[in-house]
Amino acid sequence: MKTNKIFERISENSFLKQSLNTLFLRIFGVLLLFGFTVFLTKNYTPKLVGQYDFARSYLLAAGSICMLGFDQSILYFKGYLASQNALEQLKHVYVKMVTMLFAASLLTLIIIAGIDEKRINNYFLDDEVYTLLLKSTAALFFYGLSLLNTEVLRALDKLYIAELFRNVLKYIPLIIGSIVLFYWNKETYLVDVFLIGFVFLAILSSVFVFLYFNKTALINTPQIFSKKEIFTKSYPIAISGMALFLLMCFDIMFLKKYRNDETVAFYSVGVKVMTIVSVIILTVNITVSAKIAELFSSHNMAELKKVLRNSARLIFCITFPVILLISVFSEQVLSFFGHQYAAAQQAFLILIIGQGICSLFGSAPVYLNMTGRQHIFQIILIAAVVINFVLNRFLIPIYGMTGAASAFVLSSFFWNFISAIVIYRKDRLKVFLN
Repeated sequence: MKTNKIFERISENSFLKQSLNTLFLRIFGVLLLFGFTVFLTKNYTPKLVGQYDFARSYLLAAGSICMLGFDQSILYFKGYLASQNALEQLKHVYVKMVTMLFAASLLTLIIIAGIDEKRINNYFLDDEVYTLLLKSTAALFFYGLSLLNTEVLRALDKLYIAELFRNVLKYIPLIIGSIVLFYWNKETYLVDVFLIGFVFLAILSSVFVFLYFNKTALINTPQIFSKKEIFTKSYPIAISGMALFLLMCFDIMFLKKYRNDETVAFYSVGVKVMTIVSVIILTVNITVSAKIAELFSSHNMAELKKVLRNSARLIFCITFPVILLISVFSEQVLSFFGHQYAAAQQAFLILIIGQGICSLFGSAPVYLNMTGRQHIFQIILIAAVVINFVLNRFLIPIYGMTGAASAFVLSSFFWNFISAIVIYRKDRLKVFLN
């Protein structure tokens, strides 16, 4: 009877139902990534795995710059346009975003191609780094377009299609490609397959976006936002997004410089397992992000307070048991990828417990961006990036992976804590667990 009441209660609560369904898709994606990582670490050398993780980290950082914040601001524009009953304008906003994304990606490719190859290779003490960077830069537009399309699908209320792209489909080309490479004994092309996969994802997701936009009724009304206005509104979010990705990339870059590809591989596996916790936080926050923008724009503070409180409680209730379980069996979890990966246990524990502490701050990561305070969040994150850079620079040469994990946790706690304080002082709203 109690079980039936619980399911009935969930079905009646649209927010909880949507969050749990989205979480299911994300957990499935994490398990898919987990299984692929096991295959990769057991069949590919740590050096090749490290090169793949280096290219992935570079795409995160460079992609956040070229995206100009469009993947997050599209949700802001959707919330604003919904409050103005002008959702038909979203297609015009999207087309302008794609144009600017292409221009930014092309400019980045020209810059990287113009840098001296020896200078980059000598800095990282690796003759293959420049080639990795050049290939990754060539894939930037397709990478960015696939991310933007995923968020556009979310903005069009195709939440489950968006989650399929974000958590399942984006791994399929790489998984199939890596298996084929393994059986053909062509493992050295792993990074190439990884990058080509984004071309496929960009094309496929564009087809879906095109089909859904065509189903939207078009009204011949003057366009509300110009390219300049879209850029002005999005770029502060781009700085915020870039800062977040730099927080996730500095450790990999410094480990690559001061250690080796093998250390990058060991540490990155710990980071991937940590995503089990971060995906819970991200799932709930993405689910409520457009709602936050809409409620704030309509000045419905009572309902906004309720949404923030429910999201914080949901995040805590799901993350706490997961963190406890993973922490207790941390050595076994890492050894599952290969006995040598247990070397990252201490760093992994720091990461997972630190992520749990940050989860107490609920929707702080998205609130400022969704309420027009992008510039405030930008300043907070820039400060966090500086802290992260300094800590990584001095801790990694001495402590290696443990230093990288400590730098990540301390800087992440800093920006979550400061954001929560700013939100409370500005709007008297508690985003943290209460």
